[in-house]
Amino acid sequence: LVMGGSLGAKKINEVVRKALPNLTAQYQVVHLCGKGNKDEQLANSSGYVQFEFITEELADILAATDLTLTRGGSNAIFEFLALKIPMIIIPLPKTQSRGDQILNAENFTANGFAMTLTEEEMTMNTVIEAVQKLKDNRSALIEKMSQSQLGNGLERLLQEIEQVFK
Repeated sequence: LVMGGSLGAKKINEVVRKALPNLTAQYQVVHLCGKGNKDEQLANSSGYVQFEFITEELADILAATDLTLTRGGSNAIFEFLALKIPMIIIPLPKTQSRGDQILNAENFTANGFAMTLTEEEMTMNTVIEAVQKLKDNRSALIEKMSQSQLGNGLERLLQEIEQVFK
């Protein structure tokens, strides 16, 4: 799964599309590319499907997702953590953001839930290498995610409520 955010991510879209021949040789790629960012020349590509955005299908796509490339917004990365989907976080650089995605990426990488690839380092080759490394380390990342208390907010909330009523 490639998810660049609700508006997409121009550089991620470009680099992933360049890497498609290598990626689709091993993976089925679902690409959420953002409104107005579909590449119609890739509409019939084998092993690749693109959407501007999705709604009802999201649960099914996430259920089928083994690995993801994402921008690093809080909602998305905590969903991936809860679902134990290893991720490569490609945060917006400080020149284009307030820096929260960078902090999210640093935190999740330090906790063993993700890998970080900066936009400045991102090329077709670094994306292909990062995806392979993520695949190779998938079990270790899932184990770290499983040990975390952060990924199950509902259970934690119920425990807090239970404590209040005791």
